[in-house]
Amino acid sequence: MPNKIDFKKELNELYAPSSKEISVVKVPKLNFLSIDGKGDPNTSEDYKEAIEALFSVAFKIKFTAKKELDKDYAVMPLEGLWWTENMSKFSINDKSSWLWKALIMQPDFITQKIYQKAANEVKAKKNLPGLGKIKLETLDEGLSAQILYIGPFSGEKQTIQRIHDFIQEQAGSLTQKHHEIYLSDPRKTAPEKLKTIIRQPFKKQLNQ
Repeated sequence: MPNKIDFKKELNELYAPSSKEISVVKVPKLNFLSIDGKGDPNTSEDYKEAIEALFSVAFKIKFTAKKELDKDYAVMPLEGLWWTENMSKFSINDKSSWLWKALIMQPDFITQKIYQKAANEVKAKKNLPGLGKIKLETLDEGLSAQILYIGPFSGEKQTIQRIHDFIQEQAGSLTQKHHEIYLSDPRKTAPEKLKTIIRQPFKKQLNQ
């Protein structure tokens, strides 16, 4: 039996930040299963279908890797990128115009071939609308500021602003998209106990 890899521990700096202090990390290139969509995640049927499809394929990939590569690992948590076409109008109160990318990180030994085989096997057994939208892609976020937020999603605004202020104090500017990593299952966790990593890629201005 292969030893089970826990990538949250292997990538401890990225997946176990402090809830008290903002940390700066250098995020390496990572591979993800992803689905793009639009709309309020609380009411969007597309978002619900995306999550179901992503986890179905992620678990099938895990079992395929264990069988074919003799590698066992824990499936990673759901992540999300959030933005709007006009970021000056981005509102945490009006989520109907939000664009999103739902993600689950994949080990670097998961190839396109393994992903495709797993996806085809899921399609053969389940009729999930989101399956046809999944991609295996690479993200390269680089320098980022992040913190662990504990509480309901509706209360994130102050923490997000804290990160933006921190980046400004570092003479930095925001790059790429607002990133959240969901360490808790909202179906099983009280809102005030939800754990979410909030991450924002940024770049430092030259000559600072």
